[in-house]
Amino acid sequence: MNYSACEVETTPRLAQWRIENFVYVSSRRSKPFKIGKWNWILSVEKNTIQLFPQWSSYPIPSPPIASFIFRVLSSVGDRRTILHSSEVKDKVVDINSGFAWTVEVPKKFIIEVEFLDLKCASPSGGEPCSIWAEGFSQERSHANVIESICRMLTEGINTDITINVSDGSIGAHRAVLAARSPVFRSMFSHNLQEKELSTINISDMSLESCQAFLNYLYGIIRHEEFLIHRLALLRAADKYDISDLRDACHESLLEDIDTKNVLERLQNASLYQLMKLKMSCIRYLVKFGKIYEIRDDFNTFLHNADRDLIAEVFHEVLSHSVTLPVGMKRKFDCL
Repeated sequence: MNYSACEVETTPRLAQWRIENFVYVSSRRSKPFKIGKWNWILSVEKNTIQLFPQWSSYPIPSPPIASFIFRVLSSVGDRRTILHSSEVKDKVVDINSGFAWTVEVPKKFIIEVEFLDLKCASPSGGEPCSIWAEGFSQERSHANVIESICRMLTEGINTDITINVSDGSIGAHRAVLAARSPVFRSMFSHNLQEKELSTINISDMSLESCQAFLNYLYGIIRHEEFLIHRLALLRAADKYDISDLRDACHESLLEDIDTKNVLERLQNASLYQLMKLKMSCIRYLVKFGKIYEIRDDFNTFLHNADRDLIAEVFHEVLSHSVTLPVGMKRKFDCL
């Protein structure tokens, strides 16, 4: 068997294994693929499909606690049919057996695992923590200083600048804003309206988004708050030249691409020149075949998106020899 036939294609949370010419009496085993901190393996034997981590890839006794959607899809031309779908929620992975499903499969099919979350047991005995939130929380150091800065903002201690947003206003500190953003520093260093009136107008942000923005600048934003306001934070990072916030948004938006958000993220990636996110979205649509699952939304995208961006998607379609439905192909041919 061709060695490449054992390879599993992955994005940060999605894995797909394409199997060609499967014979019922045979068995297949994938090469290890990495999702989160662990290497995983898929296997097919007769009508049993298994998913399990490499036992040596994590420290015993701390196996992952997994939540994911498992799917088996048939693939004929440009048509994909779901043969099986099941969801696993907060299940501790058994290092000996992993997970197993009984599915009758055709000769040509795709195994897909979309990880919703992976958690580790807390060493202190507390609640398990998502590995995708772990790096974010570890950045919180010098707890006493952070607590003091938090009180400066939340209690309005000696605020000297007012930020007016679309649905309210909020107080902040010039020194903090200037230290975090060269754009703010320039405002306060020159005889601009912001310096004279001690106000900043940010009409394209809501009060909640602005609060999240300030919480990030002051180093006190919660992970859940960050996730909710990522796109607004990305716009602010671009507008006020805050590179670390831009990078944090970029990396976070890469982690949970799905059919509901891929087109919005693709357009934002193009707008803010986030190349890694753009290519991940295009790859998700084309190489992983998700373009067929959102045909109506994708047709709307073809009507409204930037022509250069559509051309990039078309180039990826051609490079992977993807067969498009007739309606989509006509729109691409008009480029």
